[in-house]
Amino acid sequence: MKKLLLAAVGLSALGIAPALAADLAPRTYAKAPPPIMAPVYDWAGFYIGLNGGGASSRECYTINSVAGVAVPPNSEGCHNASGGLVGGQVGYRWQSTNWVFGLEAQGDWADLSGSNASLTAFPIPYTNQTKIDALGLFTGQVGYAWNNVLWYVKGGAAVSDNKYSSFFTGTGVIFNQTTETRWGGAVGTGIEIGFAPNWSVGFEYDHLFMGNSNVTFPTSAIAVTRSDSIRQDVDMGTVRINYRFGGPVVARY
Repeated sequence: MKKLLLAAVGLSALGIAPALAADLAPRTYAKAPPPIMAPVYDWAGFYIGLNGGGASSRECYTINSVAGVAVPPNSEGCHNASGGLVGGQVGYRWQSTNWVFGLEAQGDWADLSGSNASLTAFPIPYTNQTKIDALGLFTGQVGYAWNNVLWYVKGGAAVSDNKYSSFFTGTGVIFNQTTETRWGGAVGTGIEIGFAPNWSVGFEYDHLFMGNSNVTFPTSAIAVTRSDSIRQDVDMGTVRINYRFGGPVVARY
């Protein structure tokens, strides 16, 4: 009797098991989450900004002509024309992975001045003075970005607006005076930090190779014409703030 009962229970279990399996819900698999996209600062696009800082220009005079007659070159000495500057810049940048390339034009109003007593002042002592009213840079850039931090080098053309004067040291009376716009070359480097969407602040140093230029002082009421070869180099440091047009970040996996 026990064997018949066990057999009946076993047959019942075999019949119920498939039915229970059929009633079970199919197993579900969790979908893997999509990869997280890290925001990366985008340096590409047009930008415009302001800058301010200081500069110093090394000026060396060598007289080579008096009253239109050539004389043996004779150094009149050197001085530094130093002061502040303020201006703006506009440019465009391209970005390829971490590499950033750009073109920029910068213009600054300057107040650089300096003077020295001429070494050739005989018999009447006189002083040569230089004033620089404006500086301009037209450069290309190559940089490398660590997200919102960009380091770059730059190079190109530079221009300066100069005023040269000679005055009697004792009285301050100007007897020779002329102006000149001079073109040269520029190299520089800077670091720029994106601190908010589309906004960045930077610090830049530039050296301007303005070379030698033969400058002629015209005849005045109290002095004859003369010519000097004037060598000029400029070192400038600026703080810059830029606004870039376009989206602040791009997505990168």
